Amino acid sequence: METAKLAGEGDLLWQPTSGQQESSRLAHYMRWLADERGRKFDDYGSLWQWSVDEIEPFWESVWDYFGVQADGRREPVLGSQQMPGAQWYPNTRLNYAEHTFRNATPDRPALVARSEDAPTREVSWEELQRDTAALAAKLRSLGIVAGDRVASYLPNRPETVVAFLACASIGAVWSSCAPDMGATVVLDRFRQIEPKLLFATDSYGYNGKKHERQALVGELLEGLPSVQTVVHVPGPDAATRPVTWRNRMDWSEAVRQDAPPQFERVPFGHPLWIVYSSGTTGLPKAMVHSHGGIVLTHLKTMCLQHDLRPGDRLLFLGGTGWIVWNLQIGALLTGATVMLYDGNPAWPDTRTLWRFMGEQQVTLFGCGAAYLINCMKDGLRPRDFAKLQALRAINATGSPLPLDAYRWVYDAVKPDVWLASISGGTDIASGFVACSPTLPVHAGEIQCRELGVAAYAFNEAGQSVVDEVGELVITKPMPSMPVFFWNDPGNKRYLESYFETFPGLWRHGDWIRFTPRGSSVIYGRSDSTINRHGIRMGTAEIYRVVEELPEIRDSLVVDLEFLGRESFMPLFVVLKPGFVLDEQLKAKIAQQIRGKASARHVPNEVYEVAEIPRTLTGKKMEVPVRKLLLGADAHKVASPDAMANPCSLDFFVKLAAKLNP
Repeated sequence: METAKLAGEGDLLWQPTSGQQESSRLAHYMRWLADERGRKFDDYGSLWQWSVDEIEPFWESVWDYFGVQADGRREPVLGSQQMPGAQWYPNTRLNYAEHTFRNATPDRPALVARSEDAPTREVSWEELQRDTAALAAKLRSLGIVAGDRVASYLPNRPETVVAFLACASIGAVWSSCAPDMGATVVLDRFRQIEPKLLFATDSYGYNGKKHERQALVGELLEGLPSVQTVVHVPGPDAATRPVTWRNRMDWSEAVRQDAPPQFERVPFGHPLWIVYSSGTTGLPKAMVHSHGGIVLTHLKTMCLQHDLRPGDRLLFLGGTGWIVWNLQIGALLTGATVMLYDGNPAWPDTRTLWRFMGEQQVTLFGCGAAYLINCMKDGLRPRDFAKLQALRAINATGSPLPLDAYRWVYDAVKPDVWLASISGGTDIASGFVACSPTLPVHAGEIQCRELGVAAYAFNEAGQSVVDEVGELVITKPMPSMPVFFWNDPGNKRYLESYFETFPGLWRHGDWIRFTPRGSSVIYGRSDSTINRHGIRMGTAEIYRVVEELPEIRDSLVVDLEFLGRESFMPLFVVLKPGFVLDEQLKAKIAQQIRGKASARHVPNEVYEVAEIPRTLTGKKMEVPVRKLLLGADAHKVASPDAMANPCSLDFFVKLAAKLNP
């Protein structure tokens, strides 16, 4: 349907046609439930309610619908429902990579790879399986066995996918950092897990430049004595200088010898990968997800929520250190083609990524909300220069998508696209609240809770509330919750992270409001909430109205009330070129907040900055900036290696000195 003029939050933007609903994989699953299980549901809401009221029959149905292959006895589905420590399918054995290659076909590529320094390349399923089997055999010959940790320091390219699938094939535990991450932050992660083998590149291309990494990998090896072998994946700079790492093996040698595919079926709860919290301060949490939990969850999430089908082409913009990389590789479980985009999406110009999507007929595009906001602020109209007829859906994650970005997508990208804001994260490698192909899209709202996710908003009394802002709480276990944190005696950090506030229930740390129709709005992290004059407000609510202003490109707000100090709430803004932060603009900002958000949350001061500090995955660093401005040591609140733009902290360091003489 065409989009009408939009007034505000809750406006209907898109409604799937009856044909779109009936052809979706979710509708097919619902028909299967009726035919095979005698369970008929009239709508998504009643299906979701069943999926959380009867979690064992629901996940058993997911297993059967997708034909999960495993050895052993499937009963019980849950050996224990206790959180943390839920025991899913304790008597079964399976393998993630085996499920990936069930979709092998000569009819379409498995991967399409685009990088700044090489032509676009298609990788057939035959080639992917051949290289995966060859590399797995080589890893076995090097002594890598199930349970060994294997680390990756590679960009978003086919070799990285091959390396991951080879590790999964033998039950080795994968862990990845992107090559734009510095030595300190990588060592903070990999030292915890003591990898036996490291995949590494000597260089990578970004923004039209070559970035050398040979010396940095040498530094990593000095700090990782557990590494016995380094597999070198050549980067764009490889031909210009010899690589001298210890115990080095070239990629070409590692995949040279053909070998038959071989998949080690491991217990359902066997570690598949280790992923990390952002780690802006302190050691990042090393979260372990399981083979079985990820197979089940990604089949459910990618097929039933995101409606991925064989023949679809998924491009999810993100580096190999962000959980969306793991999620996009899960698209291979569905028979879709994964589009690997390595490089700056705005190089050589801001239209590059959109043109690529048109040329390659991408059907589903995922990105951080910040990317769509930047395209909007740059005044792009992709529908005017890119052929986006194949584009069926856009996913936005990482932060709440503001109302004007919803409007921009339907006006400037495609009027009949399914725009889905989703929220989940590294913790579960999927979504808590996300999307359904059978539901409408309302401005500023996330469509639904994911199936099997018992998500609620809790008030301070621990009661579930509707149409009120509360803590996002999960009341029943999910297969993709971490099985444990690596090197966490007694589950101490795991319990502190999620289960202290409401014992036995998962508190995620987001403010959320569920509407009576089951959609939701995220209001930001609860640990960075502005509690001003007794009125709490999520930072996302302030950003939503501030960044609607045409003069403002980006913003960050913190409240410095602490230990009896009076509230002092500064707002930091990045202006679009050509604008000046004068008294007139400050007054306009104040009026915007007063009129559209809250009169009590008008900032005490507005500062212009060149950049907002962000993590490597693009999240605004509210808590570290607050700690810094309250007088904490800059080196203790944020590691430069964990930041996308470490120089952005310089302004805040100087301001902190003025505020804390």
